[in-house]
Amino acid sequence: MSKIVCFGEVLWDVFPTHKKIGGAPLNVSVRLKSLNNEVAMVSAIGNDDLGKLILNYINDLKINADAVVILEDYTTGEVAVTLNEKGAATYEIVHPKAWDKIPFTSTAATLVKQADAFVFGSLITRDDVSKNTLYQLLELAKYTVFDVNLRAPFYNKEILIDLMCKADFIKFNDEELYEISAFLGSPFHNLEQNIRFIAKKTKTAHICVTKGEHGAVLLYNNTLFYNSGYKIKVVDTVGSGDSFLATLIHHLLDNHNPQKSLDIACAVGALVAQNEGANPIISENEILDFSRL
Repeated sequence: MSKIVCFGEVLWDVFPTHKKIGGAPLNVSVRLKSLNNEVAMVSAIGNDDLGKLILNYINDLKINADAVVILEDYTTGEVAVTLNEKGAATYEIVHPKAWDKIPFTSTAATLVKQADAFVFGSLITRDDVSKNTLYQLLELAKYTVFDVNLRAPFYNKEILIDLMCKADFIKFNDEELYEISAFLGSPFHNLEQNIRFIAKKTKTAHICVTKGEHGAVLLYNNTLFYNSGYKIKVVDTVGSGDSFLATLIHHLLDNHNPQKSLDIACAVGALVAQNEGANPIISENEILDFSRL
């Protein structure tokens, strides 16, 4: 079991027919908690009914919510989610919301200092308040996990590069990898070459790139590991990458074999994608049966 702090957006994913609690860092924290880690969330909500429901949800799951701040001047986040015929999601993300204004607190600082890992994403840097808090917390963290999550127009090349240089572990999808490699002036077209290019440029020993239905590639201490994916019927992809990352980090922090860690993470990501919503309950037996590990 590890102590892990997740930092960033907590919000409601609003689908055409319903809404569900989400936000990538919260989704990661939920999956990490289901794997029996000690998890804390650092974020902000509005003093409104939607915020109270999120806070109750976090507390019910026994995720530490001591550093989830209630703000009077901003409302709780909502994101409009549209799914295409293949279940892939696009998002309309309104600014500013409470999670854009996460303050630096002594409670958050203490939690990060005591944690084995600190997980954050790129979307949180769209507002200077949360971005500045992130930078302060990064200085206190032992092991930093950067979940690159490019949502146009809410990212900046220079900030992305700076955060990659501060990270101990970076997770991209393949499109993000190629886009950021181009930012950095990569001469390569091959995925593996670009992974190693970014690792060298940013001095990052641990990098993972997801490839949708085709699995993922993990660079871990100069060795590449591969999973070719699992054939499923996609219901929606919301949260599948978050559960993948949570599962991978959980196993790597527990010093499990990187190949097996990657295989299990890909299985969990696939199982999430064939269910509705970001955080379906998935048992260990279900994972083992699905992946035949």
